[in-house]
Amino acid sequence: MRRDDVSDLRKRSYDDKKYTLKEALSLIKTGDHIFIGSACGEPQYLVKGLVEKADHLADNEILHVHTLGVAPYTEPRYSDRFRMNAFFVGINTRQAVAEGRADYTPVFLSQLPKLISSGMIPIDVALIQVTPPDEHGFCSLGVSVEITKTAAENAKLVIAQVNRQMPRVLGDSFIHINNIDVVVEHDEPILECPRPERDIISERIAKYVSELIDDGSTLQIGIGSIPDSILDSLVDKKDLGIHTELLTEGVVDLVEEGVVTCAKKTINRGKIIASFAMGTRRLYDFIDNNPMVEFYESDYVNNPIVISQHKKMVAINQALEVDLTGQVCADSLGYKFYSGLGGQADFIRGAMLSEGGKAITVIPSTAKEGKISRIRSLLSPGAGVVLTRGDVDYVVTEYGIAHLRGKTIRERALSLINIAHPKFRNDLLNWAKEHHYVPQEVLPFPETEYPEELKKYVTLKDGSRVLIRPIRPSDATMKQHLFYALSKESVEKRYLGSLRAFPLKRIWPYVIIDYNNEMVLVGTVQDGEKEDMIAIGSYSRIPNTNFAEVALVVRDDWQNKGLGTILFNYLCELAKKRGLNGFVAWVMIDNKRMMHIFRKSGHQIRYRVEGNLYYVEIRFK
Repeated sequence: MRRDDVSDLRKRSYDDKKYTLKEALSLIKTGDHIFIGSACGEPQYLVKGLVEKADHLADNEILHVHTLGVAPYTEPRYSDRFRMNAFFVGINTRQAVAEGRADYTPVFLSQLPKLISSGMIPIDVALIQVTPPDEHGFCSLGVSVEITKTAAENAKLVIAQVNRQMPRVLGDSFIHINNIDVVVEHDEPILECPRPERDIISERIAKYVSELIDDGSTLQIGIGSIPDSILDSLVDKKDLGIHTELLTEGVVDLVEEGVVTCAKKTINRGKIIASFAMGTRRLYDFIDNNPMVEFYESDYVNNPIVISQHKKMVAINQALEVDLTGQVCADSLGYKFYSGLGGQADFIRGAMLSEGGKAITVIPSTAKEGKISRIRSLLSPGAGVVLTRGDVDYVVTEYGIAHLRGKTIRERALSLINIAHPKFRNDLLNWAKEHHYVPQEVLPFPETEYPEELKKYVTLKDGSRVLIRPIRPSDATMKQHLFYALSKESVEKRYLGSLRAFPLKRIWPYVIIDYNNEMVLVGTVQDGEKEDMIAIGSYSRIPNTNFAEVALVVRDDWQNKGLGTILFNYLCELAKKRGLNGFVAWVMIDNKRMMHIFRKSGHQIRYRVEGNLYYVEIRFK
């Protein structure tokens, strides 16, 4: 049949629509815009035939999102016949884009269906892969729905590879056989994408991210080895939901372990919602005819308004670089396009609008085997800003968590320097000082790692739960807020007299410490998304001795709950482990609470009176 008669194809029966590969591809005309099904749903048999058997073609544009399978049309020898237009740059098309033999169209996946439907991105031919039709004539697009369904609905010619190995996925994944022009039956294994091996950096990042995820949260897991590895760290969570563009095999494990139930989702309750899947046959068998799983197009799954309707929506995506102000590059390495916009911004913005939502950007602290920092003073020349300073929320490296939403440039810079690799921290700090992002009084950062292992939650007498952790440089403002929240009496007892102000320039020595000769522990509680500092306990080694001076302060409304005792005992424990023999302290004579804490500690206590002060010596047992 000639291409001119293609409008008659859809009226024919299924058997009459069956063509050989060569017959089907002969219907494609020179200059046609050809869409190819994406990711693991790529119709490999059709794509191979497009290059091998369609000798009549020239000047054809190939439109594609995620390219995982064969992509011979990107080879230089076919440049007169095909030119690739990628909406997401994958490993098989990266070189062609870098050399100018292929195009890259940066676009949010939530907007791409509309651009296709409106004709702004024309599609003449859609090469897709589907299941055999069911008894009602419906074929499922299987593992890849995102843009593929829209492309098929708007193409002038739809050629479908019918593959019995394609899983039948529920939701909005169906296309009726009446809307398919040509069928090429060919069974072959669906493309597989095994899970990447976990490494120590991914595991450390995953541990931090898991701390940010509450029971009942709904998750989006972005493309990349680190976001996927986070799933393995969630086995102790309850009633998680999934609303994500990409579905991977790690979700199957969490379903089988009873962690992912989708029972607390605000919309699509009880359902895993995605738009495409990448994994092994185990994942494809899981989604096959599974009522728990539904795939939809990207204009629904990636729609920030839809995403925001989930309470406690958590979006987790990987970045390539982050600068000290919070700008995130996720699609390019300098001037070279590495991936694409994809759905990262869609989900980040949706999560930020969600009630109790969190947007998490994960990134290893270094690249090129530790030679360069991914936390940068400025983004590399040519690097694209996928997330603006206003989009960023949490940034997580293997060295910790930086919470940037609502923070000043000073607070952002200090938070990000704190989670950079230790060997790059002071270079970043010096740059930040030079450009007045942070005050000149900020002390150099220690090259030791933040002692994350010292964090612990404690329960007070009234049942309140408090996080005890070592102080961080980014805590300067919180420490200042604590000072001004204290009563006059508490200030006098802590600082042994009247102190009217505590400017930032005096705070830096208290928040930038070595965690060995100096230790500062803070007690914090969550007030919604805000962390409040309610107590501080500290010691500082006295030079040339095995003793340290100790001090404690608890906010007035948190006193008499046992928090001071907990802080003191923990400081004693840490000091003994670091080789100290005891503490000394200056205490006002009327500070009976502090003396009570010392006496009931069980350590040997000596003291003498000097004026209106006790000089206390505490020897550890």
